[in-house]
Amino acid sequence: MNEASISMNKYDFSFAVSFLRLNEMILVAKAYLENRPVDFVNELGIGKSSAGKRLLLEFEKRISKLTIQQLKLLANGDLTTQKQIAYLSACKTYGFIRDFAVAVLREKYLVFDHQISESDFISFYRRTNDLHPEMDEFTEQTIKKLRQVTFKILEQAGLIDAVRNSLIIPQIMDDTIAKSIIHDNPEWLKVFLISDIDINNWTNKWKT
Repeated sequence: MNEASISMNKYDFSFAVSFLRLNEMILVAKAYLENRPVDFVNELGIGKSSAGKRLLLEFEKRISKLTIQQLKLLANGDLTTQKQIAYLSACKTYGFIRDFAVAVLREKYLVFDHQISESDFISFYRRTNDLHPEMDEFTEQTIKKLRQVTFKILEQAGLIDAVRNSLIIPQIMDDTIAKSIIHDNPEWLKVFLISDIDINNWTNKWKT
């Protein structure tokens, strides 16, 4: 694992209670673009005010990381596009997911190793723990849940086939998404397992 790809910024682990939540992310994105409030009690919290408000704050935090073009793709794109943009927002918001995707999934994928294992996660966790003291107090149960949620988000986003098998899925990216990321920051293409050569080629082609 390349430690240069590990962020030194403090990790936010609030994703552990919300997963990817694609449908809810789309709902919040559309409300934002239409400048209307979200009925977080009924649309997000299933009748529970506290749960709905907590999820709304989480989703607002994610969409705030997206450009307007990316937000429009989340709200109005096809299913694959929506998954990829929702995943991008998670990577932008949660450094732990971003770092795992770049330092583990991408590194393995680029050497044609498409299998992600529990040991890969544990190795990554131990290495990042050395750089992130906020993880020092995590119990074994917390670490187990963190692995489960991380793998589930990757499954929901289409980066792996299933939590149980954990086979990496090559990413087919629409030009519109690629352009929106390049005009934002080409480095974010790495969370989609794109090679440095392709990132440079795409950037030279579309960066204006």
